[in-house]
Amino acid sequence: MAKLQGLLFGLATLLLVVLATFYFAAVDWLPPLKSERGAIDRSIAVTLLVTGIVFIVTNLLLGYFAWRYSDAPGAKPASYWHDNPRLEWTWTLVTAGIMAIFLFNALGLWAQILNRPAPANAVVVEVTGQQFRWVVRYPGKDGHFGKTDPLQASGDNEKAYIGVDTSDPASADDIVLVGQMYVPQGRPLLVKIRSTDVIHSFFLPNFRVKQDAMPGMTIDTWFIPKENGDYEIACAELCGLGHYRMRGEFHVVDPALFDRAVAGDPEAFEKTLSAPQSASN
Repeated sequence: MAKLQGLLFGLATLLLVVLATFYFAAVDWLPPLKSERGAIDRSIAVTLLVTGIVFIVTNLLLGYFAWRYSDAPGAKPASYWHDNPRLEWTWTLVTAGIMAIFLFNALGLWAQILNRPAPANAVVVEVTGQQFRWVVRYPGKDGHFGKTDPLQASGDNEKAYIGVDTSDPASADDIVLVGQMYVPQGRPLLVKIRSTDVIHSFFLPNFRVKQDAMPGMTIDTWFIPKENGDYEIACAELCGLGHYRMRGEFHVVDPALFDRAVAGDPEAFEKTLSAPQSASN
């Protein structure tokens, strides 16, 4: 009876491993990549491959041992020893070595993404996280952002949300949107990320972009949106009771249309760009 139980346990383990492996390999767990950051996907794939192999081998051995060493008539009692230092050092060092490779690979990839300078022709957009909204600002036709003063921040209008100093001439053509971000397809995009209150995290899953917004700091990140469409802006940092509703929309539009909208009336910027948008992805 014990041998049969061991066999059934081993077969059940085998079946679960096969099903889990099939469904995990068959499903694309990441949203479709829409930027040039394919190195992130390749790093994730390598990590999943190595850990997946370890998972499969470990569980198959578990099922085999349950069957092979189950109780049976005439079986010898199990022997016991306190420890095996050589074996323990071996599996500890091997595991630590594999994890160190993953760690240094991830750190190198992050440094590559963070430290590479943005191209000179990059479109510059400022994104400010606030409880509980994303405020997006463009420098307008003059290409310069107006000054901001946190002491002037109020709830009167979009510019007041982030304390844009309206006495600064450079702020006259600044374009400020709430929860909506429009960018040209195929051009480098430099995003200057800020926060006026707590830590937020600017997250674009389709573009493999996730960068914390820190109070008192401006953090730059850049990438190239490669495909037109509408995508989600999420906050990946718990930022308060309204965190669940802190989301926005990221629109990748035709470059020529974007240029016309920037060169036109700031008040008509969003209206110009919102009409031709395709269905949401």
